[in-house]
Amino acid sequence: MAQSLIVDTDTASDDAVAILLAALADTVELAALTVVGGNVAFDREVENAKYTLELTGRADAVPVYEGARGPLLKSHEHVEHVHGEGGLGGDLRPETGIASADGHGADAIVEAARGAPGEVSLACIGPLTNVAMALQREPDLDELLDEVWVMGGAANTLGNDTPAAEYNFWVDPDAAKLVVRELDLTLVDWGVTVRDGTVPGDELDRLAAPDTPYAEFFGAVTAHARSFARERRGVDAITIPDALAVACLLRPEIVTEADTYFVDVDEREGMTRGYSLVDELGITDGEPRTRLVEAVDGDAFVRMLADALAHGDPLRSA
Repeated sequence: MAQSLIVDTDTASDDAVAILLAALADTVELAALTVVGGNVAFDREVENAKYTLELTGRADAVPVYEGARGPLLKSHEHVEHVHGEGGLGGDLRPETGIASADGHGADAIVEAARGAPGEVSLACIGPLTNVAMALQREPDLDELLDEVWVMGGAANTLGNDTPAAEYNFWVDPDAAKLVVRELDLTLVDWGVTVRDGTVPGDELDRLAAPDTPYAEFFGAVTAHARSFARERRGVDAITIPDALAVACLLRPEIVTEADTYFVDVDEREGMTRGYSLVDELGITDGEPRTRLVEAVDGDAFVRMLADALAHGDPLRSA
């Protein structure tokens, strides 16, 4: 039986690629998308999620739940300058006409976990507001869920939003702090994305080359991020953190190094907002419970992308 999976997303370009992988993989049953405030305007995120499902032919089967429109306690800024206007590269601004599912995203997570204890996994590729709210509604969520994978944090490395923080943790550090404290989870952080989830320009061209709707979509949604990387960092390459996290969930054997550490998050306003403390040296008295992905087979990740975009099956070469 395929693993039941809920993807919690602030759908912009890299989230869309991650959803594409999850929707096309036959080893999971994508049960729902829950949308959380983050990358771009919330209503755009909702439409982006629905459009991605529609592209895969799954829009009728996979409900999209609207969740928290912003962080638990703080204000945040969108990052259209990274993902393009609207989040999907700038040119795609879908209006699907698809209705959202009834109910709040946090409630959908809780109800799914209670309805099938130990059978539902969660992939968190946006700020953790919905998941924190689900924990507030169901304190036993950790025992009810199967696996929890989180793209977030910057493990003893520079962040991508501030020098101290990765964007998802920066947006809602209060939620991130609660989630890493209460859930046994696997963390795919910004550092491993830079090391093993960066795709150079020639590979991006190859991935977008097949004459398929998926490859065309990939080229469109990553174009602005590619231009941003050229302008900001002087490189022709992009990082695809959310897709990397989902790829690791779908095919855990591409994770080549991982260890378990105590992790905490600085929820205070200021220059260290969203900083993720990862106690790799074991010098605190915190309980090690967060599994940190430290290395990924980057070539296998790119093959998964290539197989999804060209053949509609990210696990074709597995």
